[in-house]
Formats: sequence, structure tokens, C-alpha cells
Amino acid sequence: MSSGGRTVHRLSQRGNRHLNHAVHLAAVCQIRQPHSEGRAYFDRKVAEGKTKKEALRSLKRQVSNTVYRHLILDAGER
Repeated sequence: MSSGGRTVHRLSQRGNRHLNHAVHLAAVCQIRQPHSEGRAYFDRKVAEGKTKKEALRSLKRQVSNTVYRHLILDAGER
């Protein structure tokens, strides 16, 4: 995987694939909307020098963190 002076880091394929797909769709839908917060975040990451895949991965992490935060808040209200 890492040849020609290029270092490639493999990502873990573990976890819930259905949940990962849902988070991916949410991130891609945000990127497609030109004036969304997700698009602004994605553009900011690309401007910082990240590749589009890395920026998408970063946005997916933000989406999943937000979903998790809301799940915890909702569980605390009960």
C-alpha cells in the first residue's frame, strides 16, 4: 500500500455498516446544499489542505458526534 514515497493509512472497517451509511448520506446531502453549515465546514477543510475524501471523513465525524450528543441529551431527559 505504501510505495513510491507515499504513506497510506488504512481505515478500520469495523462498526455498524448501516449506521455508517446513514451518516455518509447525511454528510453528502449537506455537501450538496451550497449554503449549509456542512458545506462551509467541508470547504474550510479543503482550503486547509485536506483532500476531498479526508474532508468528507472529517464532516462525517462531526455529523456522528452531533447525533451522539443529541442521543445522550435525549436519554438524560427521561
